Amino acid sequence: MNIDEKLNRIEKVIKSEPFRKDTGLGNDIPYYIFDYDPVHEIKVRKNLDDLKNKINNNSILDFQIDEFDLYDITIEILKNKGFLEKVFKFEEKKGREKTQIEVNKLLKISSEDKNMIVNEIVKNTSQNSIVFITGVGKVYPIIRSHDILNNLHHYIDEIPVVLFFPGKYSGHELELFNTIKDNNYYRAFPLITE
Repeated sequence: MNIDEKLNRIEKVIKSEPFRKDTGLGNDIPYYIFDYDPVHEIKVRKNLDDLKNKINNNSILDFQIDEFDLYDITIEILKNKGFLEKVFKFEEKKGREKTQIEVNKLLKISSEDKNMIVNEIVKNTSQNSIVFITGVGKVYPIIRSHDILNNLHHYIDEIPVVLFFPGKYSGHELELFNTIKDNNYYRAFPLITE
């Protein structure tokens, strides 16, 4: 299936009652992954913007799309805490790897209940919504999507969550940019199947 066919199927899937109500799918956790070749990043972003506008401006529908860009959330938190410029200077002196470690500590990424990105998503998720998580490639390697998914499922377990992933998803493992394996097991389902 090419990227256009895959993108065109998203609307039908998310409008379906079984998807939004988690009935008939046999899922105990409504998490999905839409994987795509990273060369299509701009096309995917454009399509998601159009879809979000279409769904959220349709007064007949009983749900909306809440999109959370991991990169934008990370930058916003760092700005609000007064750390963004400090992070840039730290990276110049100490390098990317140490910066990643410090930013993860600062944002409490490994904490189940204090993860600042997860808390931002939970706080801003509407009751009748579908959560779209984007910006995975933009925020790498500072934030890893598995750190967000592993903590988010403790708080959002009745609203469908879709991670838009620039890479491959085998049904169990994510491979960012089709090259970087993270060796984590996921219980998410492919959003679009062949």
